Amino acid sequence: MLAQLFKHLLGKNFMEKYLVGGAVRDQLLGLTVTEKDWVVIGETPESMIKQGFRPVGKDFPVFLHPHSHDEYALARTERKTASGYKGFAIYASPEVTLEQDLIRRDLTINAIAQAPDGRLIDPYGGQQDLERRIFRHISPAFAEDPVRILRLARFAARYQHLGFTLAKETRELMQNMVAAGEADYLVPERVWAELAKALTEPTPSAFFYTLRACTALAKIFPEIDRLFGVPQPPQYHPEIDTGVHTLMCLEQAALLSPDAEVRFATLTHDLGKAVTPSANWPHHYGHEQLGLPILAQLCNRLRVPNSYKVLAQHVMHYHTHCHKAFELRAATLTDLLNTLGAFKKGHRLNAFLLACTADARGRTGFEQTPYPQADFIRGAALAAANVDTTPITLGPLQGGHIGEAIRQLRIQAVQDFINSQLAR
Repeated sequence: MLAQLFKHLLGKNFMEKYLVGGAVRDQLLGLTVTEKDWVVIGETPESMIKQGFRPVGKDFPVFLHPHSHDEYALARTERKTASGYKGFAIYASPEVTLEQDLIRRDLTINAIAQAPDGRLIDPYGGQQDLERRIFRHISPAFAEDPVRILRLARFAARYQHLGFTLAKETRELMQNMVAAGEADYLVPERVWAELAKALTEPTPSAFFYTLRACTALAKIFPEIDRLFGVPQPPQYHPEIDTGVHTLMCLEQAALLSPDAEVRFATLTHDLGKAVTPSANWPHHYGHEQLGLPILAQLCNRLRVPNSYKVLAQHVMHYHTHCHKAFELRAATLTDLLNTLGAFKKGHRLNAFLLACTADARGRTGFEQTPYPQADFIRGAALAAANVDTTPITLGPLQGGHIGEAIRQLRIQAVQDFINSQLAR
């Protein structure tokens, strides 16, 4: 009624709108706000279009502001009609209140609204949970959408460094969701979308620890979950547990590079250790090759982009070669560089080396250890790439003989580089 009164007094251009969601949350946390979302009370799709807004929402009424291009969504309610994250009936109407719109959201910290005059509307205790650094669901309706499990895990990856923890009752609710089979309805595209975002966050390992805490890791990423409880030689891996080592490596990768492809390759490099026969524990002979079909299965299931897959395959297959770089013969090192595409434009050799460095440092007590193998391999690659192949390509050799002659030139250049390093 108040909105209608203001409209009557101020004319058609009055709009009751509130800044909502991440913009309010991050503003209160003192973080940079990059996107602004607004909820609009008392309007219809027709009235929004008349005011110049462009409709873009597929599942519910969302509009882009004609000048700022911010998103404006009509206040709405949701009702569960079927399993999975698409099983909802959406109801948008001028009669829907701000409080009704906010309660359908996932977490209390995401259900704070701000009026244009700066006044905060916080009916569900979001500010208090922000101050206490707690992720807490607003209502039991959280359990109706399995994507919220992934979203909360991604929030953990984003905000753990600020001290955020998961409320006990929310963790239990998520466990009940998994037990009820809700996680089974997650589609590969959405799982990958959330994982790809989580890999870019400050603490991507928190994404997986959160999923494991609510038993969702085994359902969503079984290849990662199976690594926990698998032992490694304590003299090389004081942390012993392969799952712990994997996430320690991911933490190191996050420190070394913002590249999500490097982080994904680091995450998956030891998948083969999950299938080592227990009789061979704590050793994992041949895990580099054993993991390749597991990685292929993971990438195919989640429809992982090919650039991620190729780098992950290289890191999985050859990370041990990288660790033993000083022991490799010149021919072996040259062939490794060729396999990694180090002599082609746009190669990802540095990404490969960053993932291997993260693997070496992702061990208890080794976090600050230098990794000279990376510079050694870079030097060998530079030496081999700089050989003059013109006499061969313009000479009398044909077909495969040309490639072998170039290979021999590169092997000699790598050998000369190795000799120069030994003479230091």
